[in-house]
Amino acid sequence: MDLSLSKNNLDGTILGRIPTPPPSLQWYGVSYNNLIGEIPSSICNLTSLMGFFLSENNLEGTIPECFRNLSSSLLQFDLEDNNFHGQIPQIFAKGCMLKSLRINKNELEGSIPQSLSNCEDLILLDVGNNNLNDTFPNWLGNLDQLQVLILRSNRFYGQVDSFDVTVSLTHLRIIDLSHNNFTKGLETEFQELLSIWTIIDLSSNQFSGEIPKILGELHLLIVLNLSHNCLIGPIPSSLGNLSELESLDLSSNKLEGRIPTELRNLGFLEVLNLSQNNLKGPIPQGKQFDTFANDSYMGNLDLCGLPLSKSCDTEEETPAIFDSDGDGDGEELNWKFSIVMGYGCGLVLGISMAYIVFTIGKPWWLIRIIER
Repeated sequence: MDLSLSKNNLDGTILGRIPTPPPSLQWYGVSYNNLIGEIPSSICNLTSLMGFFLSENNLEGTIPECFRNLSSSLLQFDLEDNNFHGQIPQIFAKGCMLKSLRINKNELEGSIPQSLSNCEDLILLDVGNNNLNDTFPNWLGNLDQLQVLILRSNRFYGQVDSFDVTVSLTHLRIIDLSHNNFTKGLETEFQELLSIWTIIDLSSNQFSGEIPKILGELHLLIVLNLSHNCLIGPIPSSLGNLSELESLDLSSNKLEGRIPTELRNLGFLEVLNLSQNNLKGPIPQGKQFDTFANDSYMGNLDLCGLPLSKSCDTEEETPAIFDSDGDGDGEELNWKFSIVMGYGCGLVLGISMAYIVFTIGKPWWLIRIIER
């Protein structure tokens, strides 16, 4: 049985408190209304409930602990964009069937409950835009069906380490850790995972070190955002291998050297932001580079050439190719790298992609993914 209430207010929405549903209800959908108040405990009597959707209302209070009674039936749980507060209760019991949990845009505090590791079929976890305050939940590595992980805009802190995706998270496609206080220490071995990541957003954290060359192996990557960290060194020429890339944001770091000419190979690139770094030399010309304006390069005082007004010297050399693989050092052969990134100036598909919004603006890239 499905309960999706019709809109009956003057503006097409429902006012008032959460309606009391019949006991046999399986799908409860009252999203996009003006409902107020708390979630009544009577909801926990719906032992056949499979989908619970309350997003974009004006609900408040805490998440009832009695939801533990529904963990063996509930598949989709959506409380996003309300005013829920307090901690996320330990409501995910053994045998949990949950596939999608969206509780972003609330006022939740504390940590992600470790009981969520009982939900072995979880595909999407979005807890972004809350006040969660904890270290990186390494136990998420037990959720080997997870495709989308969004922790953005919280107060997570500390090192991102012991995150072994070679034996777990082998289906992960989107990871967004942006706008937290994560620091250096992500050391991961990549194998088959390299071919499936599509979105990586690690912006506005405390990551430092160089951009690893191995990112050039993520051939399905569409969005790469490493902005507002303290990355150093050159832009790897291997990023020119990201043939599907549509948005590249490396702004507000401490990157240096020249812009690799290999980036001209990015035929789908629509957004480029290299501003506020220490880049120098001529800007590559032709192809997608002819579409980018001055804003893409602001704050790099030693860059020259169009679209900037500063012309290059006639003796200026062609931008060098960085990060040649001819030194034979065995890191790429072993499919291993260390991401060590930190801060000084400061990532489903399928059933629920339309709910995910990143800081890069209107989700034009999301539409592209759905079309594909």
